[in-house]
Formats: sequence, C-alpha cells, structure tokens
Amino acid sequence: MWGLDFSVLDWNEIGVASLDTLKMLVASAVFTFILGLPLGVLLYQCSRSSSGGVRAVYNILSVIVNILRSVPFIILIVALIPFTVSIVGVSYGVLGTIPPLVIGAAPFFARLVETSLREVDRGVLEAAQSMGASTWQIILKVLLPEARPGLLAGLTITVVTLVSYTTMSGMVGGGGLGDLAIRYGYYRYQKEVMIISVLAMIVLVQLLQMAGDRLVRHFTRK
Repeated sequence: MWGLDFSVLDWNEIGVASLDTLKMLVASAVFTFILGLPLGVLLYQCSRSSSGGVRAVYNILSVIVNILRSVPFIILIVALIPFTVSIVGVSYGVLGTIPPLVIGAAPFFARLVETSLREVDRGVLEAAQSMGASTWQIILKVLLPEARPGLLAGLTITVVTLVSYTTMSGMVGGGGLGDLAIRYGYYRYQKEVMIISVLAMIVLVQLLQMAGDRLVRHFTRK
C-alpha cells in the first residue's frame, strides 16, 4: 500500500535514534525542572510584593521569560550555538542540543509554575502566616505541596513540548528521531522512516501524557 517497503528499514539505527531522543528528553527535563521551578517561585513571590524594587525585578524577569518563550525554538537553537559550544564544547548531536532545550523550556515551565502557585487558596497561606511561619517554610511546606497537582500537570505539558523540540533540533543535526526523519524521510524520500519516526513520537507523547495524568490524579485531593 502506497508503495511502502518496511523491509528496507535499519531497525538498529532507529533504535539508536530513539535512545538519543530519550537521552535528550530526560536530561533536558531534569535541568528544566531544576531551573524552572525556582524561577517560577521567584516570579510568584515578586509579583505579590508591594515593594517597588521587587516589582521592578519581577517586571525584568517577566520580560526575559516572555522573550525566551516567544522565540521559535529552531531560531533559538541556532542563535545559541556560541553559548552551547562554550558550555558543552559542541553545537550538534545529543550533547549540543541539551542547553538550547533547557533554555527554551525552562521559561515556559516557570510560567506554568507561577500560574499553579497563584491558584493556591490564599486562606491557607494566611493561616500559615498567622502561625508565624517564615517565607521559606510557607514556600516549602505549604505553597509547593498545595500546588503539587498543578505543578505535575505543568511539568507534563513541558515534557511533551520538549518532545517536539527534540524533533525540531534534527533540522540542525541534533540527533534522535527528528534527525533520522529529516535525513531519510525528507532528503532521501524514504517514507517508511518518516512514518516509523512519527509513530514513535506519538507513542512517546501518549505514554508521557498518561503517566503525567496518573500522577496528577494521585496527588489531587478529593
């Protein structure tokens, strides 16, 4: 059907590309969480302050986050080549793709964190303050636990977004399934490689979304 011949596929190469995609995804998701969570908390805390100086800090951070979120990833990854080389020594392959992935996704996740924290019941925060809890105690023991379902949902959305980012990185030799689909499916017109790559991405996204939804349901208070 449609002139397809899946016997020509190199399954070993597809397996290597799939593993490269998982490496990029896991590494970038971990660093995105490490950077995005505190940045989102900082945005939330600064937005609630009545101090003019703190509000100015919030406005600056907000502009930076919005700029990074608005730049298309394919452009961002090219613009960051000098920075990527200075950090990891290369601008291509799995290692050279991780820094742009993190820089592209961390601001996005930070905004989702800020939104989740805003949804926490203010009565709970005021009760903690009335009992003499410090700012750090409120953040660590009240704010983050109360916002956990929203944070997990935001992290799931971010990881799924990272899957599409890893695919776009294939345009500049980023490796993984995106690179495989472009080199074989686009430049060499091997439709079979393109179809398998797309199916693998769909399965990966479905598994990630299902896992994220299950965690959200588990931590949501009935």
